[in-house]
Amino acid sequence: MRILVTGGAGYIGSFTVRRLAARGHTVLVYDNLSVGHAWAVPEESLVVGDLGDHGRLEQQFTSKRIDAVIHFAASASVGESVADPAKYYRNNLQNSMALLECVRRHGITRFVFSSTCAVYGEPDRLPLTEDHPRRPVNPYGHTKLAFETMLSDYSAAYGLGCTALRYFNAAGAAVDGSLGEDHDPETHLIPLVLQVALGRRSHIDIFGTDYGTPDGSCIRDYVHVEDLAEAHVLALELQPARKKVEYNVGTGTGNSVREVIRTCEEVSGQAIAVREGARRAGDPPLLVASSAKLAAELGWSPQFPELRSIVQTAWRWHRSRA
Repeated sequence: MRILVTGGAGYIGSFTVRRLAARGHTVLVYDNLSVGHAWAVPEESLVVGDLGDHGRLEQQFTSKRIDAVIHFAASASVGESVADPAKYYRNNLQNSMALLECVRRHGITRFVFSSTCAVYGEPDRLPLTEDHPRRPVNPYGHTKLAFETMLSDYSAAYGLGCTALRYFNAAGAAVDGSLGEDHDPETHLIPLVLQVALGRRSHIDIFGTDYGTPDGSCIRDYVHVEDLAEAHVLALELQPARKKVEYNVGTGTGNSVREVIRTCEEVSGQAIAVREGARRAGDPPLLVASSAKLAAELGWSPQFPELRSIVQTAWRWHRSRA
């Protein structure tokens, strides 16, 4: 297939682009490079453009034979979404609708959406399954859920086959150290902790130490970026026709902020200075996935199920760039 990947020069997108190419697909990356990197994808695959540039976006569909779309392009920081919700509704909803209209006009019937566990909000039960009530607690989650709802309606009315992958905390890097996480500013926990180990940062902040968890810090399900990329490829290749489906993507294991810090210390061999602070607005205390549906229907299973193996790949990547 010839696949348009929006946001394909970003962290998870670039791993998915690499995996798609390895499977024999032709990939067109559409990215404004606001957070992505040209070096992360093949030069011949990259078109620099913004989803808000409707003319340039439409040109990709009219000039190239697009068979399917994988949609990563979005703003994705919980804290920023609370401070600047307008940016999130514009980027994650308004611009995504423009993309969806291109898909509809050109008769494309395969669409994979990069969604998030933030659509669930604070869980009633764990692990989270796809039928759990969806009550997001921040604008980031609200915009992702709103677009999922849009996909459901487009599927019902126009026969769009679409998959929403609700993944948990992306982490890790390529085993050979050739590709990894590079955000500026960095917001993800594991690379921030490793920056302390490398002497680039004086300490790591723990936002909230009084949650109802064993050590008082937030618990998250960390899933390796290679496993996320594989989930996107499987969703694209095995997508049911003319319907919308949702899958969680996680390991089913939760690790607290303090456990992540301790694991980074063990892997790096460096002491990590910690500064404890107040809770951060919009942060649920505990999120752990059930990926049983993804395993049963698409045959997916994590190749990096343990936090330590995820951190080891991340440490190799960040150390090589020190």
